[in-house]
Parts: sequence; structure tokens; C-alpha cells
Amino acid sequence: MTSRERFLAACRNEPLERPPLWVMRQAGRYLPEYRALKAQSSFLHMVRTPEIATEVTLQPLRRFALDAAILFSDILVIPEALGQGYSFRDAGGIAMDRRLEGRADIENLAPAAAVPERLDYVAATLRLLRRELGDRHALLGFGGSPWTLATYMVEGGSTDDFERIKELFYADRGTFEALLERLTEALILYFRMQIAAGADAIQIFDSWGGIIAGPDYEAASLRWIRRIIAALPAEFPVILYAKGTAPHVTDQAFAGARVLSVDWTCDLAAVRRALPGNVAVQGNLDPVLLNTTPGIVAREATRLLESMRGRAGHIFNLGHGITPRARIECMEALVATITGWRG
Repeated sequence: MTSRERFLAACRNEPLERPPLWVMRQAGRYLPEYRALKAQSSFLHMVRTPEIATEVTLQPLRRFALDAAILFSDILVIPEALGQGYSFRDAGGIAMDRRLEGRADIENLAPAAAVPERLDYVAATLRLLRRELGDRHALLGFGGSPWTLATYMVEGGSTDDFERIKELFYADRGTFEALLERLTEALILYFRMQIAAGADAIQIFDSWGGIIAGPDYEAASLRWIRRIIAALPAEFPVILYAKGTAPHVTDQAFAGARVLSVDWTCDLAAVRRALPGNVAVQGNLDPVLLNTTPGIVAREATRLLESMRGRAGHIFNLGHGITPRARIECMEALVATITGWRG
């Protein structure tokens, strides 16, 4: 069985001798080869240059026996394509070129139809990757959820309190929904483009889904995700990762995603038991463990594997992205533990 076949079988909840493995942010600063490449170029230039983005995407697969590659890109290419650029603050975090102040700013964004042409470099990267990977490895595309993208666009970048986006949601629902409509339409076109370019699955990152009040998660975020999934090809594997939304996993399971990816605060086996049999799970080792020792990683990964023994539909991953401080030997221990496992 190839890595690609293993990954797609897990998405279909088929029994496997071991779960497929990939890691969120697996191409990144913990790798010396990435740091060497990054020293010669800016992040944005790397994302926008298909040959460089392809090289970065493939770096972890050359070093580790992973089952899937995930496109090297950023969720904020969508706001950028709509006319709201972004950069990285010297002190850390995201800075948008400006913030959306009201309805007029939203109406002045580019139409959703402009997105495929403006993000053609993403499609070019995926086509290169598909040729490089062949049928050996699964290829994942991705994007942010409308709600998560809206938080950056309205706040003007990274924030600790999310006051502006929440105020917009509660005080001016019409303007909020105008923005979410634009983002939803753009993401549908973007994901269709990724699928046409060779992606085997799409992961939707609802990274800030957990910051809205629980009763409002449906109206603020999940309803828009549901619309996106419904507009994609039937049965196409969509993975939904929504950090901090454990109380909503049942609702998420009926939103159309084939796989729910959960953060490290969840008991993955309990989530698996609570979900319908046609929805797979992904996760959910605490990424900080990869900063410790190989022995600790092997122990905790084995504990997670044991908790899922006999349960089909598991893709092994972290509960969030790998950190820049992750140790190569810890990642090696993780890969050896998963690939050597027999459930």
C-alpha cells in the first residue's frame, strides 16, 4: 500500500495496520534546510514562487517517512487576492496592510471571481507537486475558514482580544455577513482550483473558531464552512481543523467534512466514539512534546496509538502546528513510532 492509498483509506474509515502520518507545519523553521532556504528569500516570495514552494513542501518528505505533503502557503493569500495584503511583524504575528473599517471597505474588495487568477501560483505549485509526488504520497491543499480570515481582516492582523470582529458580529450583522459571503465565495473557487490542480484533500483551518461564544459558533463560523463543503465535489475528502471547539464536534461532524482534526486538549478516543462511523479523526499529540526527548515522544505517541487501537479512521497528526523549537530527533522518534506500529 502506498502512502497516498493509506491516507485516502483512513479518510474513508477503512481499517489499516497503522494510521497515516503527517504533521501540521511539517515544512518550517525546525528544519535546517528550510532555514537555509529562508535566509535567501522572504516568506512571501517563497510562497509566491512555485519552484521554491514546491521545494519547501518536499523537504520534510525527503527527511521523514511521512504519508502526505501539505502545500507550502498561507491562509492569508485569500485576503491578499481580495486586495488586503499582509506581512509579518518584527515582534511576531501578522500585520494586514490595513484593516476593514466598515461596509464600504468590504464592497471595495476585489470580487471573489478574481481569486483563481490572482492565486494561479498556488495552482502551479500544486501541479508541480503532483508531478513530483506521483501516486506515492497524498497531497493536501488548504485554506482558512471564512471566520478565521475575517478576524485578521477586521482586526488588522493578529490580536489577543478579538474585540473588533466580535463587535462587528453582534452589532452589525449585515456588514459581517457581507464579508463572510465574499470570503465564502472566494474559498469555494480557491478550493475547486486546488482540487483541479491535483490536491487529494483540503484542510480548512478554523484556527479562531474557539474564540466566539459557544451558542454563536454556528452563525459566526460553521454555517459558512458547511456551505463551502457543500459546493465541493461530493465525497471529496475535506478535513476540518477548528482549534478550541471541542463542544461543537458533533455539529462539525454533520457539516460535511470527512475528517475532523482536533486539538491536543481533546481525548481523541472519546471524540472517535462520539462521531458517526463515516467521519474520521485526525490528531492530536501535543506539539510541545516534540521539544522534549525522543523517549518522551515515543511514549506519548504510543499511548495515543493504544487509545485508538481497533478504531478505523485515524490520521496521526499533532493537535496544532509543529513549533520552531521542535527537535529533529524527536520528529524522527515520532515517525519511527507510528510507522512501526501495528494496530
